[in-house]
Amino acid sequence: QVQLVESGGGLVQAGGSLRLSCAASGRALSSFTMGWFRQAPGKEREFVARISRFGGTTRYADSVQGRFTISRDNAKNTVYLQMNSLKPEDTAVYYCAADVTVDLGKYVVDTWGQGTQVTVSS
Repeated sequence: QVQLVESGGGLVQAGGSLRLSCAASGRALSSFTMGWFRQAPGKEREFVARISRFGGTTRYADSVQGRFTISRDNAKNTVYLQMNSLKPEDTAVYYCAADVTVDLGKYVVDTWGQGTQVTVSS
């Protein structure tokens, strides 16, 4: 079983940047497609980005395309989410996810991190 711990969240002004990190333990991260999801107050958790096992393929939600970049360092067992040009609507708890797959058009996640809060002020 893999354990995930996110860090790097915080308060930032609109237009600013943050870099989230997700450190894994228990298993090699290279075993999994990894992803980031987010959940804003009163809303359902939504997909943000995912990255294939060795980083060759990435996918993004339309709302973050061109502003966010997902990457991974398997040697450090860590996944990152670089967030630029942040907007108030990006405010949410961001969750790291391991073993991300798609089934009948919906994302399925095997393991979640505990989440890290990102707040973007206007």
